[in-house]
Amino acid sequence: MFEYYDRRAQEYDEWYLGTGLFAAQERPGWHEELAELCEAIAALPEARTLDVACGTGFLTRFLRGSVTAIDQSPAMAGIARERLPGATVIEGDAMPLPFADAHFDRVFTGHFYGHLRPDERETFVADARRVAPELVVVDSHERLDRDVLEEQQERVLNDGSVHRIYKRYFTGAGLAAELGGGDVLHDGRWFVMVRAKR
Repeated sequence: MFEYYDRRAQEYDEWYLGTGLFAAQERPGWHEELAELCEAIAALPEARTLDVACGTGFLTRFLRGSVTAIDQSPAMAGIARERLPGATVIEGDAMPLPFADAHFDRVFTGHFYGHLRPDERETFVADARRVAPELVVVDSHERLDRDVLEEQQERVLNDGSVHRIYKRYFTGAGLAAELGGGDVLHDGRWFVMVRAKR
């Protein structure tokens, strides 16, 4: 997956913006719901936040307070660094998190959790709770046009390269239950956002 995301960095925001290969996709209400999601992120109280697998920083920029962002992809981290001049952006692995216990107030992650397999999700949640008392997860909502909740997807980048990626979808209640309880802050057609505290 490292190669996929590093190669995807320059086109990653096209998914959010509905441009490039995503321009022809039918996604009713996508832009309105994305705006709602960004507002929900901006409404989180200021905190010392670690954004895990920050990507290009598209969602990170809405976090208030002191922000540290980490991504394993040099290309993603480079874009995030330019987009987030007030944040500390680190190139590194998310598992395990390279930070001391209770180093942050919150761990935030957007569209990372749904790429983790069950044992990896359990490991990530435990490590996130080690470095912060609060975990906020943003990911993809269960799709109305799909019967499956998890699958191996074949994704094609603008350069024509093909990659196989594991992806899982959630409901707000389902994600909250998986995180051991929490507040569902957004539960729409396209996105879900849950805040869990230890």
